Amino acid sequence: MAVAADLRYSESHEWVRVVGDLATVGITDHAQAELGDIVYVELPEAGRVLAKDATFGAVESVKAVSDLYSPLTGLVEETNTELGDQTELVNQDPYGRGWMIRVRMQNLAELDSLMDASAYAALVDEPVK
Repeated sequence: MAVAADLRYSESHEWVRVVGDLATVGITDHAQAELGDIVYVELPEAGRVLAKDATFGAVESVKAVSDLYSPLTGLVEETNTELGDQTELVNQDPYGRGWMIRVRMQNLAELDSLMDASAYAALVDEPVK
């Protein structure tokens, strides 16, 4: 496992990729490995407004059910509908096809509260790739 260098991270193990004011959010490689095989993903519908640190969904694995927390405040623009039929994408490609939601950020300053790759790598004791 490794930490992607180009992302921002929350302490609850969500990652954020930002392009303009649109943030793509998923769970980290570390989180999916800890959970084991993902069997169900519950995501919000487009149009829902999320508050920073509020629950936006859940992932269920063979080991446990874990809540998902929004790392940013904003409007859900899109959810990854592929995960409905292919939950294994979260395990196989957490930083790519396993993304979960895209959020139109309302407060860009909230990015400053997220960890960079080095800080997250230190938290989970994994290398940055």
